[in-house]
Formats: sequence, structure tokens, C-alpha cells
Amino acid sequence: MSTVRRDKKRRVLRTGESQYKDGKYRYTFYENGKQKCFYSWKLVRTDTIPYGKRDCRALRDMEDDLRRSKDKGLAYQGGGMTVYELTEKYIKQKRGVKHTTQAGYQTVLNVLKKDSFGDTRIDKIKLSDVKIWLIQLQENGRSYSSIHSIRGVLRPAFQMAVDDDLLIKNPFDFQLATVIVNDSVTREAISLKQMRQFIEFVRNDKHFCRYADAIEILFKTGLRISEFCGLTTYDIDLNERKINVDHQLQRTSKMEYVIEGTKTNAGTRQLPMSDEVYDCFKRIIENRQPPKTEPMIDGYAGFLYLDKNGMPMVALHWEKYFEHIVQKYNKTYRIQMPKVTPHVCRHTYCSNMARSGMNPKSLQYLMGHSDIGVTLNTYTHVGYEDAQAEMQRINMPGSSKDKMFKKQA
Repeated sequence: MSTVRRDKKRRVLRTGESQYKDGKYRYTFYENGKQKCFYSWKLVRTDTIPYGKRDCRALRDMEDDLRRSKDKGLAYQGGGMTVYELTEKYIKQKRGVKHTTQAGYQTVLNVLKKDSFGDTRIDKIKLSDVKIWLIQLQENGRSYSSIHSIRGVLRPAFQMAVDDDLLIKNPFDFQLATVIVNDSVTREAISLKQMRQFIEFVRNDKHFCRYADAIEILFKTGLRISEFCGLTTYDIDLNERKINVDHQLQRTSKMEYVIEGTKTNAGTRQLPMSDEVYDCFKRIIENRQPPKTEPMIDGYAGFLYLDKNGMPMVALHWEKYFEHIVQKYNKTYRIQMPKVTPHVCRHTYCSNMARSGMNPKSLQYLMGHSDIGVTLNTYTHVGYEDAQAEMQRINMPGSSKDKMFKKQA
């Protein structure tokens, strides 16, 4: 016959409950084959705390929480994991990601490591806690795009916890724009006139003219800057007038050069050359001075532009050149040139092609977009004047639309 165990107040202790000599209670249970315990100075909530001890939850209240979690098939207290630990576990499962993605993961871990939010147990995180935390991040100076990236990691991490039966709901499952202000600056395309003025300014500048052909190519092909940097002489087919795009050149935070695949599968494509683009590539290849030692990155050699150290130029080089060109332009002319970057060139190309009436699917292919919605909604900047011109074109006398209306009448 088993002995009935009692505490110092002669109350019967349940299975798993015990009391130390100093009066502290302990409850022992097993989860996934591992022994776990929680402690309290109180057996029930009406007990008093010993003098000098901090207030705490009653042991049997915690037992009730454990029982409710098990009834729902959930691990007790979210498996004891903190937000940082959950995020780290999620990231460890990611393999074969690009170095830029890996750098983004590390940024999120660094944010959580320095923030008390990262030390919070995941089962303690509520929807309102997440929203308040994101608002605080923005108030402390983080941009909308940065917060968007942080949430982009934490939302699937918490979904993993839901799938693993650690949580019931994902507290990050909401629209970000409903919580914080989208203060990101839209990268607008520049007008056709501005594009021509910019290219002409570069061609006539004694210092920057060496980059004129590259800049014109960016404006007239829509290439991503990392794709352009990765181009080699072997990717340029002057006979067939084609550009082969199947990789990109990146430089990591550790200053290591790497060749990666295109951003998406749709990014792998062949681009036809216009006459202007053909002439630009022809000049670049003819004027390219072979270095003493041809740099080779992951088996690729013959890069079009090299820096002063004889290494391929990367996106950062071109971004700085564009910045300096705009500064010099605006010091020269009273009518200012808006911010122009390699990505603005891409926007401009897409907008120009859309305005010219190019079939959206053809434009999607040229841009290397996996989703046509990106082509139509993100990169094309069509305004009132464009809509007005299109209406005039459709309704002008002799148009197919005009003939159709007359026939119906």
C-alpha cells in the first residue's frame, strides 16, 4: 500500500508534487522522454509567500496550465524556447540559400540578441506584443523595408512552432501595413527625356564617359545590376546579337566574390540587342584592356569591367558612380535630375517598354520576373498623360476601335 505524502501543512500531495525542507514546492513531469520541473513557494494561490521571497504563481495553477496544454496536444510553455532560439532553429533548417539571404538571417538574429523581445518565451508572445514591438522598431529608426524583412523571417519561424504543436496561433500572421507606416521611398522611373539627358551628360563628361556604354545598356536592357556585373565576354554574342543571362556576380560582407544563379528561374533568359545596345557592347569589348592576370570567379572569367585592383566591378561600384554623376549633373544644371540608381534604370526600361505598347508577357520575360503582377504593378509607372494618350490613340478616326463603333451603329 502506497504511503500518502503530505506537505508541512498536512495537505495531501498529488503525484509529481513534493516539498523541500525550506518549504518550496516542486512538480516533476516528463515531456518527450525528458524530466522537467517547475517550482513555487505556494501550493495553491491562497498560500502566503515566506518572508523575503518574491511572489510567484501557485504550483497547482502551473499544473493546470500544463494539463490544458497537453489536452490541446501542445508542448508546455512552447517547449521552453525563446524567440531567439526558435528563430535560430528555423534558420538552421535553411540550406543552399544565397549569401544575401544568409546575411539577412544573421541581421534578424543580431536584432533579437540585443532586444528583450528575443529573450521572451514564445508561448508568452501575443498578437498585441508583436504589433507593439514592430511599432517600437520603427520609432527607434528602423525603416519599413527593414522591419518587413525581419517579419519575413519571424512569421515562418512562428509558423514552424505552430506546425510542431508548440503554439496554437501564429502571432505574426497579419498585414504589416496595418500596423506600421510604410515610409519606404518608391523608386520611380525617370522620363524618357531625363534618361536621354543623363546618358548625354555622361558621354560628354571627361571623367565619367568611360562608363557611358554600361549606363546606356542598363537603361536599354533592364538588366539587374548584379546580372550586368556578372556578364563576361562569353555571354555577349555579337553575331546573333544576344545577351545570355544565367548568373549574377555578388560580393559578400567578407569581401568574397561569388557567382550565384539568377534571382529567380525566370531570371535566366536571353535578351535581344537593339542597335544602340549592340554598339555599346561592341565598344566595351573592343576597348577592354586584358589584365595581367585575368580574374576567375567560380569558373567565370572575362568580366567586362574591372576595378583598380583588377577585380570585377560589383553593384556597389556602380551605385557610387551613379551617385557621383547625379551630384555633378545637379551642380551643372539648374533643373535638377532626380535620384538615379542602377535599379532606376531597370524601372525606366520597364516603363518605357510598357508605354511603347509591348505585350505584358514579353515584357515579363525581358525583365526576368517570375510573376507578371510584379511587371504590371511594381515596375510600370504610367500616369495621366499616358492614359490620355492611349485613349486618344484608341478613339482617333480610322482606328480599329473607331471602325468597330461605326459598324455597331
